[in-house]
Amino acid sequence: MTRPRIPSALMLLALSALYALWFRGDRHYLAVLLVFCLPPFLLSLGHFLRRPRAPFWAGVFALFWFAHAVMVAWSRPAEAGYAWGGIALSVGIVLATSWPALRARFGRRAAP
Repeated sequence: MTRPRIPSALMLLALSALYALWFRGDRHYLAVLLVFCLPPFLLSLGHFLRRPRAPFWAGVFALFWFAHAVMVAWSRPAEAGYAWGGIALSVGIVLATSWPALRARFGRRAAP
């Protein structure tokens, strides 16, 4: 497993656990598990199994998770702690999944 995949996979697992903890006791907990917890868990599994498209889809879904967390942090102060955790993890996922491309684009070039 390449180095950026490990932190990304761990952050995806942490995000899945965060959502499971955040919405515990909700009357629609099964829906929460299917919509918020299952996708990051499956994507982390894809990272560990070295599926080539898992990092791409993790980055795409992380944009949704980021937008959701920002909306909650802004509109529901009682849940702001969980929302800020979601913001931090989703930004970390985007950076970790984008790291190989960023390194290729802005890394040091070999002298000709």
